[in-house]
Amino acid sequence: MSLALAEPAALQRGADKPRPMQDGVSMFPIQRPRRLRATSMIRDIVRETQLSVDDLILPLFVQETSDTPEPIPSMPGQFRHTQTSLLAEAQKARELGVKAILLFGIPSSKDENGSQAWAEDGVVQRAVRALKTRDLPLLVITDLCLCEYTSHGHCGQIRNGRVDNDATLQILSRTAVSQARAGADIIAPSDMMDGRIGAVREALDHAGFPHTPILSYAAKYASAFYGPFRDAAGSTPRFGDRRGYQMDPPNLREALKEARADIAEGADIVMVKPALAYLDVIRALREITYLPVAAYAVSGEYSMIELAAKAGVLDRKKIIMETLISIKRAGADLIITYHALDVARWLRR
Repeated sequence: MSLALAEPAALQRGADKPRPMQDGVSMFPIQRPRRLRATSMIRDIVRETQLSVDDLILPLFVQETSDTPEPIPSMPGQFRHTQTSLLAEAQKARELGVKAILLFGIPSSKDENGSQAWAEDGVVQRAVRALKTRDLPLLVITDLCLCEYTSHGHCGQIRNGRVDNDATLQILSRTAVSQARAGADIIAPSDMMDGRIGAVREALDHAGFPHTPILSYAAKYASAFYGPFRDAAGSTPRFGDRRGYQMDPPNLREALKEARADIAEGADIVMVKPALAYLDVIRALREITYLPVAAYAVSGEYSMIELAAKAGVLDRKKIIMETLISIKRAGADLIITYHALDVARWLRR
């Protein structure tokens, strides 16, 4: 898909015609792009990219380590929610028109295998059931990974000092089925194990959930932008790092390879994470698939804006809207953003 536009034939034909002259200077150009920028109403009707509340997904943290919501110091305005405050936040989201949330769980205990990830009474499973009992018209997407649940902080099973890909697939599949049984509307694997989409799809189908969609973190980069999230979720690795399974930031073609593999294995939506530093990846992915493309404006992107706005160096509302529009313009159909509630309010006015 090329964005190059051919010059209109009429302009080509008229290229050699003399322009009206005054004192040897052309009186005006034929093309005046400023005509369509003159008023807000003109700008509105010719705007190429529109951001809608329907595009937004709100990420939320739910924990079982405290009886009250806990502010996240590195993410001003964000909280580790209790089951009760999560329901209130979900209710607020729906009242503002946000149709989907993405849930991350923070358990009270962790172990080597991350067993609380698939526990029937796990923190996410209980939260999903509570949301469904409330009968909110809200899509509940569950993040599928082990880093919040393992004592070592990695996204899978450790064997001989490294993450074992195939052993991890079994645990991810078990966790996906547990989340689907709890009532999750969409499962979102974020671990970056090879073959995970196929394994999860097969597990869901065999467990009686063939209609549960998979939102794949298809191109998840080993990014420095995740720092505040790891503070929020307590998921910093105890040793090493995640570069052995998350993508190397300089690579673009590899992202397309990952996405094609996930699509072939049954992904229904593909995602790029982070968003702002990877707009070229979003655009490239948009051009190779007809599937919906999601982008995650991650914790570091959120915190940079909040801290800069607090320091008075940026206009908060303008920079949030400009950033999200850039992600949409790059080709994202869906945007996961911690600013979803504010943006929903602004879009309603």
